Amino acid sequence: MSEKILIVDDDIDSLKLIGLMLQRHGYEVVAANAGNQAISKASTEHPNLIILDVMMPDMDGYEVCRRLRANPDTKTIPIIMFTAKTLVDDKVAGFEAGADDYLTKPTHPNELASRVKTMLARTTGQKQQETSKGLSVGVIGAKGGVGTSTIALNLTAAFNLRGENSILGDFCLGSGSLGLSIGFGQSSGMANVLIKPANEIRSTLIESELTLHQSGLRALLTAAHPQDAQLSYPDDSALAVVRAMRTMGRPAVFDLGSRLNTTTNRLQREMDQLVLVVEPTPVALSMAREMLHELEPGNPNSGRIHVVVVNRAQSNVQTPWHEIEHALGQDLRAIISNAHDQLFQAMRAAVPIVIYQPNAVISGQIMKLAEDLAARVKVTAGGELSY
Repeated sequence: MSEKILIVDDDIDSLKLIGLMLQRHGYEVVAANAGNQAISKASTEHPNLIILDVMMPDMDGYEVCRRLRANPDTKTIPIIMFTAKTLVDDKVAGFEAGADDYLTKPTHPNELASRVKTMLARTTGQKQQETSKGLSVGVIGAKGGVGTSTIALNLTAAFNLRGENSILGDFCLGSGSLGLSIGFGQSSGMANVLIKPANEIRSTLIESELTLHQSGLRALLTAAHPQDAQLSYPDDSALAVVRAMRTMGRPAVFDLGSRLNTTTNRLQREMDQLVLVVEPTPVALSMAREMLHELEPGNPNSGRIHVVVVNRAQSNVQTPWHEIEHALGQDLRAIISNAHDQLFQAMRAAVPIVIYQPNAVISGQIMKLAEDLAARVKVTAGGELSY
């Protein structure tokens, strides 16, 4: 299939000239002659590249570029600014707005063709690198005791039930409960890896510290030893663990706990998708709202963060879902029902509940969450679908 290029220019003659030239080079061409039309077509046509004129009557190219970069559907599309403006400040303004390259009119057709070819080749290479580095899903709690580890464990198991080859990493040093919940006691695999220099952390090292559950689930676990919480390790080592594990499982799921410290903040930025676990109480929602602003400063609705509400209390006095969405300013990805007794039975059996009781309501809810996230991590790699 030929690569698709969106040309945006209010000059019809320029549209025809550039479009004809690109078609002769085998590209599929889509045209827009106004800023709002360009934004709409970029979202619906999913072009591989946008050639964007600066001077337009309804909205200049700089503003179009900024809006495309702010939209999760279009933020990764490469953009070449194309304009008669020749001042250095104009070029700087284009790059600051988010353009990838800048050409001034008039431009020789061969130069434009060369820039287009180079930009498309660079983008293809970047996508291949993203795919090869693997995919990651982080799970973080708005506060302690909301079920973060339970979601991380069962989400990993759910991915595997879907036929994925998922792997689980536990960064809750000193308070890790994942090993205890699946019958492996005090496993310190994560701590044993983190004490190594970052340049020594490879998949082979992690493989030697992995725990293999009877269900086939693989996990790099932490122990509930208080002294492990005092373990000092560089952020680069933690990042090396994430980058190695994401090549070992697809996706790699990480329990990030409920503390947003310097290390956790760096780790969450490494995640392709991030699940924020909250409970429907005023305190938890207030903490979740603050955390959302820290996780994605200035852009909490980027599409990367997914809010999951876990009903842990027996009481029916809970905040309605629409009030939760209003309080957080974000749609809920999933609501997990109260299943205290079933979870307790699964823990006693040392088996994730989605495997132990696959027909339980909570299992179905977690499987649906895994399905939604699987679609989105595939988008991260392929770039063809939208959030």
